[in-house]
Amino acid sequence: MAKTGKRLRNAYQGIDRNQFLALEEAVRQIKAKASTKFDETLEIAMNLGIDPRHADQMVRGMVLLPNGTGKTVRVAVFARAAKADEARAAGADVVGAEDLAEKIQAGQIDFDRCIASPDMMAVVGKLGKILGPRGLMPNPKLGTVTPNVGEAVKAAKGGNVEFRAEKAGIVHAGIGKVSFTETALVENVRAFIAAINRAKPSGAKGTYIEKISLSSTMGPGIKLDLGTIATAA
Repeated sequence: MAKTGKRLRNAYQGIDRNQFLALEEAVRQIKAKASTKFDETLEIAMNLGIDPRHADQMVRGMVLLPNGTGKTVRVAVFARAAKADEARAAGADVVGAEDLAEKIQAGQIDFDRCIASPDMMAVVGKLGKILGPRGLMPNPKLGTVTPNVGEAVKAAKGGNVEFRAEKAGIVHAGIGKVSFTETALVENVRAFIAAINRAKPSGAKGTYIEKISLSSTMGPGIKLDLGTIATAA
C-alpha cells in the first residue's frame, strides 16, 4: 500500500472528507491548507448526470472568469492582413497563415490556445489531426473561429476557460490561483458553475449537477454543499 506523505497528511488534518461545505468555507480551507512552494491552482470537478456518448448530452463551452486564471496563456492566431495586425495589437503571441501551419506540421506547437478568422479555416482544417487531440482546434461554438480575432485574443489572455465533459460525465478545470483572495476565487467558482448550468444539454434528464468538489493542485478535495450553490449560480 502506498504511503501518504507527511505534507498531505497534514493537509488532511481537520478535514472531514464526508462533510459537505458551503462554497466560502471550502475556499477558505483550501487556501489555508495549500502548503507547496509554488502557487497552486484551485481546481473544480463537477459530476454531471449526463452520458457524453450521446450527442444531445454533450457539455462543452467557454467561460470568461471574472478574475482570470492567474495563468499566462500563449495564443496563436491564424489570420492575414488587417486581421493579423488586429491579433498582434491584442497581444497574440504567434500570428500567421500557411507559415504557421507549416510550423505546426513540423511539431512547433508553443501555444495554449488557437484562434482563427473564418477565411483561414481552409488552412486550419488540414491540421485537425494535430490540433484536435491536443484540444487546440479552433471551433466556432467556442468562439475561437471568429472575425473578431482581437476580442478573442483578449478573452483568452484575460481568463477564458474551456470546459468539456469527459466520458464519465465529469467536468474538470483550473479556475484561479490559491494566492487569489477568497472573494475572487468564490466569484470564479460561481461563474464557472453558472456557465455549466447554461450549457445544460437538451438530452439531460433527472439531476443535472450531482456533485461538486474543490481542491488545490496538491491539496485534499472538499465537497460542496449543493444547497448553498444553487442560489450562487
